[in-house]
Amino acid sequence: CLYLGKFYFVEVGYPNRFGYLAPYKGTKYHLPEFRHGPRPSGKKEVFNFVQSLLRNVIERSFGILKMKWRILLGIPAYPMRTQSKIILACMALHSFIRESALADADFDMCDCDENYMPVTMASSSQQSSGNGQVADEDEDINVSRYNLANAYLQCVCEYKWIFV
Repeated sequence: CLYLGKFYFVEVGYPNRFGYLAPYKGTKYHLPEFRHGPRPSGKKEVFNFVQSLLRNVIERSFGILKMKWRILLGIPAYPMRTQSKIILACMALHSFIRESALADADFDMCDCDENYMPVTMASSSQQSSGNGQVADEDEDINVSRYNLANAYLQCVCEYKWIFV
């Protein structure tokens, strides 16, 4: 069950529905497109860029955690309550290691190379339904995405964010 106002960042193949926030379709989306091309411009590109950055950080973080704490690789076999406790325990251990300034090769590798992607992580694009059809989008989520896109664009204009 998702809490009100919270959602999963999903790839462009997913529809915008309650609990899922997809990027704008037909607009530049993947980080390499932004790194090797012009800076994002316009509300939709800025939204897709920010969402792609956030998704990248989340995917890398979970990839590192899965590499470090192997129990996370088989977590779907557990009940949801147990999954939550396992994830929180792994996050707590991770925080303890980081705050204690203990050497940790797995996390250090990620810190040193912003393009480093752990091998144990399955691509989220492999998790799509596979039927090639996009389900109907939820208008309330589309409005939320629109409002976020406007807020991102305002931040870019007011604070002159520097992209990639």
